[in-house]
Amino acid sequence: MPHLARLLAQNRDWARTMQEGTPDYFSRLATQQAPEWLWIGCSDSRVPANQIVGLEPGEMFVHRNVANLVVHSDFNCLSVLQYAVEILRVKYIIVCGHYGCGGVKAAMEPENHGLVDNWLRPIREIAWLHQEELVSIPDGPSRRDRLCELNVLAQAIHVSDTTVVQEAWRQGRPLSVHAWIYSLRDGLIKDLGYRVSSPEAVENFRRR
Repeated sequence: MPHLARLLAQNRDWARTMQEGTPDYFSRLATQQAPEWLWIGCSDSRVPANQIVGLEPGEMFVHRNVANLVVHSDFNCLSVLQYAVEILRVKYIIVCGHYGCGGVKAAMEPENHGLVDNWLRPIREIAWLHQEELVSIPDGPSRRDRLCELNVLAQAIHVSDTTVVQEAWRQGRPLSVHAWIYSLRDGLIKDLGYRVSSPEAVENFRRR
């Protein structure tokens, strides 16, 4: 309980500091939510979405799960995606993973990790599809980093393939999907070169 009390005390300090600096901060935040970005990222506590891109609460809509997966049977993720695209009218969807991802590491290990192994199955499939490239990387950490990148790219394609995004494009909506990866070592984000805003762009990327 003392640990929880500390969090509550820090919350009060934070709220007071925000109001002292900007008296109308919370009244403005409470009356509107109009983000331009949807962030789909990893649940890892070291990757706070708003903070690492310098945005305030309310400026980015966020969905996070273990290893930033976009699974077409995951109605939690799909509901967030639909709300962001159809109601909030975001213009950018960013799938952002990170190097050193524990989910990716677990997916590469032969050990049984229990229930989470079912969730991580798509990463194992990505590793299998790219096994020739991955095997050619001599050291383990670099191999895991590359699988982190490949996983982000695969999930960005999955976002692009959803009925929500496809319908937005059919209607001519300005919406683009991006694949980024974050480094815990230096706090920098790397653009992986996936920037698509039409079904044709997705197919062009697949043929690369």
